[in-house]
Amino acid sequence: MNAPAVSPADSRLHFYQPQGSEVELFLHASRNQLPVLIKGPTGCGKTRFIEHMAEQLKRPLYTVACHDDLTAADLIGRYLIGNDGTFWQDGPLTRAVREGAICYLDEVIEARKDTTVVIHPLTDDRRILPLDGTGEQLHAAPGFMLVMSYNPGYRNLMKGLKPSTRQRFVSIGFNYPDEQQEARIVMQESGIDLQTAQRLCAVAAALRKLNDADLEESPSTRLLIHCARLIHSGLPAEIATEAALTETLSDEPAAQQAVRQIIRALMPVGE
Repeated sequence: MNAPAVSPADSRLHFYQPQGSEVELFLHASRNQLPVLIKGPTGCGKTRFIEHMAEQLKRPLYTVACHDDLTAADLIGRYLIGNDGTFWQDGPLTRAVREGAICYLDEVIEARKDTTVVIHPLTDDRRILPLDGTGEQLHAAPGFMLVMSYNPGYRNLMKGLKPSTRQRFVSIGFNYPDEQQEARIVMQESGIDLQTAQRLCAVAAALRKLNDADLEESPSTRLLIHCARLIHSGLPAEIATEAALTETLSDEPAAQQAVRQIIRALMPVGE
């Protein structure tokens, strides 16, 4: 039995650089008790956005990292055996419903399709969660909000949200920030100087223009922050970019060479 990876919100404030009207839209969705679907590529800031909004709204946040073996019981809860016999343990979704918290299902299309069925009663005017195990029918506490995310570019014929599920949500589309916004994010998150952050973001912009035959996936903002932190800690940029970008983005020698050429052109050694 694989339990979902659940993480409560960190107590520190999470920096977030708005890209458009997503903050205002989320606040209005919360005010109207509407569930939200976040769509965007890996590492573009979806999770950070949710952490930031939970802090703005002053609500607890339960994050579930979805995976192939995630079951409805992992979300809702199950009976466990303890020293005093069996007892019921709420899952993260049930805790969020009881507490009026935000429940965030990260990369929801990784979960089994039958898992998402349990959320349907929470995404309409009923806002209820039936618990067959305890016989309860929970009404969501004020403040409860269901948020899901996924990467549209990663889905295939076997994975994807059914239209009947999608239409229960209001959706916010995310993408990588523009170069100037991304440079400010990288600088803020890593402590690196602005010029180096700008050069890293220029590298990322060039790599994102390569087609799928060159790279399976574009470099994420998260990956740029990893690279910037290595450089900021004193590692030479040539070594940091090789580890964080070239080796991470591909195992193919031809693709790795293409990445190195772009890095050398935009981040010359010794400058």
